[in-house]
Amino acid sequence: MPLAKTFSRHVSHPRRIIFLSASAGLIFFLLFISISLTLSMKRHAASHDRLAVYTQRYLSNVFSDLQSTLEPLQAATLVSCEQVRADLTQRAAFAANIRAILLVKNDIAFCSSATGPMSLSIHQISPFTDASQSRDIRLIAGTPMVRKQPALVLWLANNSRADSGIFTTLNIDLTPYLLLTSRQQEISGMAIAAGGQALTTWNERVIDRSALPDHPLRTVAVPGYPLTLYLYGDSMPQREIHLILLSGLLIGVVIGCACYLLLMLRLRPGKEILLGIKRGEFHVEYQPVVDAQTGQPYGVEALMRWTHPTEGRIPPDAFISYAEGQNLIVPLTRHLFSLIARDAHQLRDTLPVGTRLGVNLSPLHLSHPTFRHDVNRWLAAMPEGHFVPIFEITERAMMSGKEADDNFEWMRQQQIRIAIDDFGTGHSALIYLEKFQFDYLKIDRGFVQSIGMETVNTPVLDTVLALAKKLNLNTVAEGVETAEQALWLINRGVTHMQGYLFSRPCKVPLLVAYYQNAARPAGAACATADGNC
Repeated sequence: MPLAKTFSRHVSHPRRIIFLSASAGLIFFLLFISISLTLSMKRHAASHDRLAVYTQRYLSNVFSDLQSTLEPLQAATLVSCEQVRADLTQRAAFAANIRAILLVKNDIAFCSSATGPMSLSIHQISPFTDASQSRDIRLIAGTPMVRKQPALVLWLANNSRADSGIFTTLNIDLTPYLLLTSRQQEISGMAIAAGGQALTTWNERVIDRSALPDHPLRTVAVPGYPLTLYLYGDSMPQREIHLILLSGLLIGVVIGCACYLLLMLRLRPGKEILLGIKRGEFHVEYQPVVDAQTGQPYGVEALMRWTHPTEGRIPPDAFISYAEGQNLIVPLTRHLFSLIARDAHQLRDTLPVGTRLGVNLSPLHLSHPTFRHDVNRWLAAMPEGHFVPIFEITERAMMSGKEADDNFEWMRQQQIRIAIDDFGTGHSALIYLEKFQFDYLKIDRGFVQSIGMETVNTPVLDTVLALAKKLNLNTVAEGVETAEQALWLINRGVTHMQGYLFSRPCKVPLLVAYYQNAARPAGAACATADGNC
């Protein structure tokens, strides 16, 4: 696909750039939140695992200390309450969270640290306690003395006597567990479960274990005891999720905007043109202009060409139009000047002194503040006195005003000839001929191609040639391809011609060969079909 079309596709369809930029922003947004959420979830999962280990260790220590306090009382189940009451009361007073210690014989509690002698079946206090187990823990809604406050019941059996042991009621204090989870904002609650009962931080009453929510964050079992602690909440804090999403959105927007700017800079034609200049992708080809009477070379027209490394040859009208649209015609013309100056030093040994050298100039450059400076630098770089420069200005874009008058006068002072290019294709031809003094009038190839055909261009061409003869202007017919066209133009007073009949545009080596073989038949030199001579 030609680069001009490539440019047009991107520049004329900004939606594509917007789509690509938005896609890039979206991809970065998704990548950022995916990576951030994954890393954050792993971090919180590790934190939850540590919390579970700390909680398990804490509970194990609590029950180990409790067992150390209660086990020495197993022998007291074999004596009367009065003998051990004082020791029982003392141990209950100095042990944390103990509500009451009961001594049990034959499933009957006969001594209490709180009330002294008593006689009450342990199943009246905790119906589901399994006294056949060496250890058992149950949750109850309350005790005989504190009926509205849930308690934890711990049963430690006496290994030497069946149905005897220590029956202890414990206050349930979740504060230590809440402190352990205080740094975990995502932990919303916890539950203690024993047997078929459970107590939660969001409900003051004992509930069925089956009523607990499914999928707790972590489950903590106490080794050696039928007690389980459940932690509930989110995998990570909602606030952190919102922060990640907001950060991802901000990064996505920044990336999208950056991609938009980069794509606009990268895909705009001006960028490619500047890169082309920097990379040396431009070169100049020269098309000979012959004397109509003798057929001998009279001069050359310098034509800039662009060979893109991936798109190949770019049509001049495409990249020149883009250069003008991107305000890059001035640096492009400066580059043209430098290329011509470089070639001129090679051509001076072959092309005769006085050879006319035509250069197409954009009116945008003619009106630019650096125009005179650029021209002076070019003239200084050229072989002195060898070539006669001709600036070709398109009639359709002719300047007007005092600036135009001053520049035309200045060019004449520099011994620069002026040609009006593509004459007859604009709308104010006669006005320009009256206003400015030209040396050459170039006839557009469209008129030349109409020779021999009955078209509306034929009478226009006759009028143009008659006008040029009356004004005593040299004429250059462009696009001459057949001998019939050449003969027709010669018979009507055209002074110079250029076209494929004489030569295609040539690079320097083949242009040198053309001049060296100028005596050969017309069309023999530089006439290959590919246009590269």
